[in-house]
Formats: sequence, structure tokens, C-alpha cells
Amino acid sequence: MKEKLALMIPGPTPVPERVLQALGQHPIGHRTPEFQDIVNKTTELLKWLHQTKQDVLTITGSGTAAMEAGIINTLSKGDKVICGENGKFGERWVKVAKAYGLNVQVVKADWGQPLNPEEFKVLLDQDEDIRAVILTHSETSTGVINDLKEISKHVSQHKNAITIADCVTSLGATNVPMDEWHLDVVASGSQKGYMIPPGLSFVALSKKAWKANERSDLPKFYLDLRSYKKSGDKNSNPFTPSVNIYFALQEALEMMKEEGLENIFRRHNKHKEATQAAMEAIGLKLFAAKGFGSPSVTAIEPKGIDADVIRNYIKENFDILLAGGQDHLKGKVFRIGHLGFVNDRDILTVISSIEVTLIQLNILEKPIGSGVAAAAAILTD
Repeated sequence: MKEKLALMIPGPTPVPERVLQALGQHPIGHRTPEFQDIVNKTTELLKWLHQTKQDVLTITGSGTAAMEAGIINTLSKGDKVICGENGKFGERWVKVAKAYGLNVQVVKADWGQPLNPEEFKVLLDQDEDIRAVILTHSETSTGVINDLKEISKHVSQHKNAITIADCVTSLGATNVPMDEWHLDVVASGSQKGYMIPPGLSFVALSKKAWKANERSDLPKFYLDLRSYKKSGDKNSNPFTPSVNIYFALQEALEMMKEEGLENIFRRHNKHKEATQAAMEAIGLKLFAAKGFGSPSVTAIEPKGIDADVIRNYIKENFDILLAGGQDHLKGKVFRIGHLGFVNDRDILTVISSIEVTLIQLNILEKPIGSGVAAAAAILTD
């Protein structure tokens, strides 16, 4: 049977049946009162998810669109910014910032290591002209979660700087209290913790970010957030939105509200811990630094074999899709996604499939069942 592919990647993530049914409804006009009601309801639920009283705007586009929108709507050409770079997506924001003529300082960490908040503090303390700190919260390429809370604390104490955070694989998986942490721009995408297909992205802005918007001179049209706010205040959109994905968004957010934020965060953390414990019990090395594993994805660094051999065997024999390594990590790591609509059964299934695969490839170092037992001990605790 080759039509039961399980997505265990950091996105797109599995979509619940309820959400698929909502997605399959007939489209409606996006200028109708019925659609405006959906926009109103989803906006309030998005504020609940972001733990904010500020604006949360919805864009038909990817998470990259939300991040680019956050950058170009708050900054001006030549502005000094600090970009955190410890993976593929940190590198992307450096490229975007430079493409718009920003003066970029980079705080780097090796792939697999977290960014050091103190390095941001030193740079911020030295220069009051810095206008933004741009970073990725959950670095999907390496399975590392950065200390966004501490970094944002340093930014909030700066005269001019704002925090622009890529929370694409952290929002809906771990605690990201926008107001409490004084986050200024928070970007996310629909195909991750939201449990819906790709197509929508979300950008939340603080009052400080809107203040920065007043001086922003970078070019923008489709991603001009002032037009999204003007329309959003009337429960509408400046352009034609992805109507059916809005249907899915409403259903998914209602599911999340039913589960509750604390339960959502607890579930993701439990799945992270179970996956990490299982991989170590099997004898495989975790790529992310200890204590900094993402609740959304676990990166594994097998020794003595191409990681893609393991991935391909699992896909061919168990119909489970795992993610590979990016750039210089290609063939070096494979990544297990445990983000969104994932339950305990999914975790146990992928772990047992990895164990069987290692047996078939003659590289299993520990007794069969060691990984499942380690995971089960955490999942049933």
C-alpha cells in the first residue's frame, strides 16, 4: 500500500480530518458578510494563540512572506540590524536584509548550537542606532530552539531596536507570549503548528513595530502591512485571500482552543523528549546541543552511513516521510518532525520503524525495542 504516506517532517504537517472537511467546502465571496465573520473570528483566535492584544494580520503567502513583510514594514534602507544565524533560516534573513540594503551585523553560532543572548546584548549596548534584531526562534534546519525570551529582553531595553522573530515552527508548539516577552514582530506559517495546508502566513506587530513603520521607506506593495491593517480593522483583506484555507484556519484554531495552550505545549514537549530519549537509547546522536532541542523537530546525526539511506528505506518500506539535511548537512542528518497534529502513536510508530530500518541496514547498536521502550516510558509517565 503506497497511499498512506505519514508526514513526520517539520512542514507541511499532518492535517486533521475536521480541517480537511472544512477545507473542502464550496468557496464563498471574500467581500461578503459571511466571510467577514470568519475573518473576525480567526483574528480573535490568532490573538489568543499569540497571547497578544496587538494586531495579528493574515497574508496569503508563505512564512517567508510574513518575515519579509515584518522586515520591510519596519525598517529603512541603510538601517543597522543584527541578524542571528545558526542555521538555514537564519542565513535566509541575512540574505533578505542585505537584499533591501540594510546594514547587517551577524551573530553566529555553529549549526546545532544555540545563539548566545549575551552577544546580542553587547552589540546593542554599544550602538543605540541599531534598529532591529532579526532571528529564528525554532531553527528547523538543525532542530535547535533559541532563547528568544532572553534575546528579546535585551532588545526591549534598547532605545530604538525592535525584535523581528521567525516563529514559523515554534508558534503553536511552544510558549511564545508576544506581549509578555515584548516581541515586536512575530511571523508564522499555516503549514506548521496550525495544522493546515500551506498558503497563509501571519504577522503580529506591537505598538513599537507600528511606530517603526512610520519611518520605514523600503519598497512594498502586496506586503504593505498598512493596507492589511486598514482592511483587517473592517474584517476584510486588501487582496483576494485563500478563502478555503481560511475555512481550514478557523476549524484548526477552534481545535487548538479546545485542547488549550498549556496542553498543546505539554504534548509537543513530551513528544520531543520521547523522540530524543528513543534516539539516544538506540545509539544515535542528537544533532542539537543538549537542552536546546526544538519541540517541533529532532535532528539525528547517524555515524558511518548516509542519513538519506535511512530516510529512503523508511519511506519505501513504512510510508513515513522524514526530512533530510540542508546544505552541508545533506546526507549527514535526518530530521523527525513532531509538530502539529501528531499523537503518541505517531511517535512510537516512527521510532519502531527507525529501529527496524537500522536492523535491516545492519547498523543497530542496541537491542531491538530499546528506543520504543525509552519513548514509552516518557509517553506513559
